[in-house]
Amino acid sequence: MKKLLFIVFVFIGINSFGQGIEFFHGTFAEAQAKAKAESKEIFMDFYTSWCAPCKVMAKKYFVLESVGKAFNKKFVCLKIDGEKGEGPKLVKKYGIKSYPTLVFIKENGVLIKKVQGLQNEQKLIQLTK
Repeated sequence: MKKLLFIVFVFIGINSFGQGIEFFHGTFAEAQAKAKAESKEIFMDFYTSWCAPCKVMAKKYFVLESVGKAFNKKFVCLKIDGEKGEGPKLVKKYGIKSYPTLVFIKENGVLIKKVQGLQNEQKLIQLTK
């Protein structure tokens, strides 16, 4: 029985690997360095813990394989809590007024575009073009 459970967990883990947006776990400066090294731009999801639309996007849309494919090949992706860590500093820098706000920048920090509000699968994929 233990072997069967192990095989099931391994199979689930393998099938879920690579799906959805792969968010970078590090600082903004580290993300910039990674983006420069990989010749990518940076995508930032500005959210808060209390934001209902942010939770919908995280659970329903950011996990989709189609969205992941569109974002992961072009961007180093970051989730930024607007109220914690370096979030408040970045909120000020990029003029975040509401949540969720999606920010696309060059690796040097220059703003490309900023989009406010809940975005569905099609809108997210369109934003990458």
